[in-house]
Amino acid sequence: MGVDLKDLIPRMTISFEALSGKVIAIDAYNALYQFLSIIRQPDGTPLKDRSGRITSHLSGLLYRTVNFLEVGIKPVYVFDGKPPEIKEMEILKRRKVREEAVKKYEEALQKGDLKAARTYAQQTTHLTDEMANEAKRLLDALGVPWVQAPSEGEAQAAYMTIKGDAYAAASQDYDSLLFGAKRLVRNLTISGKRKLPRKDEYVEIEPELIELNKVLQELQITREQLIDVAILIGTDYNPDGVRGIGPKTALKLIKTYNSLEKVLKTLPEAEFPIDPLEIKKMFLEPKVTDNYKLEWKRPDVDEVLRFLCDERDFSRERVTNALNRVLKAYEQHAKQASLDLFFKRR
Repeated sequence: MGVDLKDLIPRMTISFEALSGKVIAIDAYNALYQFLSIIRQPDGTPLKDRSGRITSHLSGLLYRTVNFLEVGIKPVYVFDGKPPEIKEMEILKRRKVREEAVKKYEEALQKGDLKAARTYAQQTTHLTDEMANEAKRLLDALGVPWVQAPSEGEAQAAYMTIKGDAYAAASQDYDSLLFGAKRLVRNLTISGKRKLPRKDEYVEIEPELIELNKVLQELQITREQLIDVAILIGTDYNPDGVRGIGPKTALKLIKTYNSLEKVLKTLPEAEFPIDPLEIKKMFLEPKVTDNYKLEWKRPDVDEVLRFLCDERDFSRERVTNALNRVLKAYEQHAKQASLDLFFKRR
C-alpha cells in the first residue's frame, strides 16, 4: 500500500533514455506485484503454463528488464526479507482484502461480468516465495544482479542510493523517501498505455523522478518531519493513521508544532495500535545490509530458453527476439565502456 503522499510531492516526468547509464535499485516485490496484477487474460486469469503455474510475473520481468537494458539502464532488483513485526496488522489487512476479492471475482464470473471479474482478480494478487525464487533465477540467467534485503526492500534500495551504489530507488510507493532515498523513480515498471480502473479509457503513464532534497525544500520540512507527516496520514505500520487527517492537514500540523510528539499532545483522541515513535524509528533506523555485489553480465541464452521456453512454455520466437535485443545492447554498452576506459587512460 505505502503512504499516500502524492498530493504533497513535487515530481517531474522523465524518459527511460534520461536514466541511461544509471543504476536503479528496483523494489522487486512491488514490481512483481504490478506484473501479476496487470498481465492477465480478459476474464482476469493470470498467464499460466501447461501445468497451471502462473507466469505473469516472469513475462513482465523479462520484457520490462529487456527494455531497461536496451536503453542502458542498469537495474538491480531488491527483494524483501522478513517483514518487521509491527507490519503484521497491514499484512493481515491485505490478506482479508484478497479473500473478499476472491469471492467477488467468482461471483462476477458466474454472472458473466468479465469487466468486474478482471477488476476483482487484480485485487487477489498474491506473490509467493516460489514466484520470488523464479524471478531470481530469471535475473541470474539474464545477467542482472539482485539483492536480498534483511527486511524491507524499499529500505535497502534507499540505503543503496545513500551509499552511492544506486542513482535512484524505483517503486510505486513513496516509502523509499521516508527511508532516505536520494531519488525515487515511479512508474518505471508500468510505464506505457494503461487502462483506467472501471473505465474504457487508456492513459499514457510516464516515469516520474522525485528528488528528496527538492521535496524537503519545497515543503520546508526535514526528512524526520516528512516521516511525522506520513505517520499522521497512515503508513504500512499504522495503516489507518489519525482519523480525519489528510496529507495537507498533516503537513500543516507538523509545520505548526514542529514534531510528531508535540502534535500528538494536541490530539489526545488519536489512537495508535503501535507506538508512533517506534514507527518513526523503523524509518530512521531500518535493517539493511552491505552484503551485495553489483555486476551486470552477458545473458546466459541457453538457461533463459531452458527456463522460460522448455519449462514454462513461453514462445521461443518471442524470447529469442528479446534475448537478441539484450545481446545487442550488451555488446554496444560493453564497447562504449571500453572506449571510455581507453580515453580515460590516455
